[in-house]
Amino acid sequence: METIVLGIGETLVRDDRHWASWANWLGVPAHTLSALVGASVAQGRDATDALRVLRPDMDVDEAYLARAAAGRGEHLDESDLYPDVRPALAELRAAGVRVVVAGNGTVRAGELLRALDLPADLVVTSGEWGVRKPDPAFFARVVEVAEAEPSATLYVGDHPADDLFPAAAAGLRTAHLRRGAYGHWWAEHPDVVGVADFRVNALTELVGLPSVRPAFEDGSGAEGGGRPARVPYLRGL
Repeated sequence: METIVLGIGETLVRDDRHWASWANWLGVPAHTLSALVGASVAQGRDATDALRVLRPDMDVDEAYLARAAAGRGEHLDESDLYPDVRPALAELRAAGVRVVVAGNGTVRAGELLRALDLPADLVVTSGEWGVRKPDPAFFARVVEVAEAEPSATLYVGDHPADDLFPAAAAGLRTAHLRRGAYGHWWAEHPDVVGVADFRVNALTELVGLPSVRPAFEDGSGAEGGGRPARVPYLRGL
């Protein structure tokens, strides 16, 4: 692979602080919101649906701005990174791989991530691009910044519907990361197994992946006849 692109939430950054801060803002125990997030994940829904269970009329974007105005906005520091992030990214760059961080997040999240000075060639968020995963336009931007052919670019993420399926549809190679609620719950789903080029349990495993995935008789580069003609979408199952 010439370029490896990684998502942000539950790929590089733990979501503990994110959900705990929302629970605090809404005045509910953290474990209550965590349980509702888990229920949303198991149903293949967006995790933010958990907030709307607690506040049915809630506008999440407006609530985010209200939190920031009250001095309770986003925060991110070294403790929010998974411990394998720095060593894995550093080793990939040392091997000559272009490392890009591109995932869903606000403009502020992008600023906070860049302030951590990660060993990456580019760090960018959906808020800065003006388009969110799983929109195909997001992955069109990924292809642009990868500076490599899609077949030589690997997108790494935990979320099947936001990361794996749309990245595959864009022609990118994919690695599903068994991390976070989505990553663990959906790891063995047949659609995930069938679409992912690689499945990893830690970012450090990326360093040992073959640089070129072997082609099979159908020319797809994946076992079992290649990717399905229509990638599935877990939300709403």
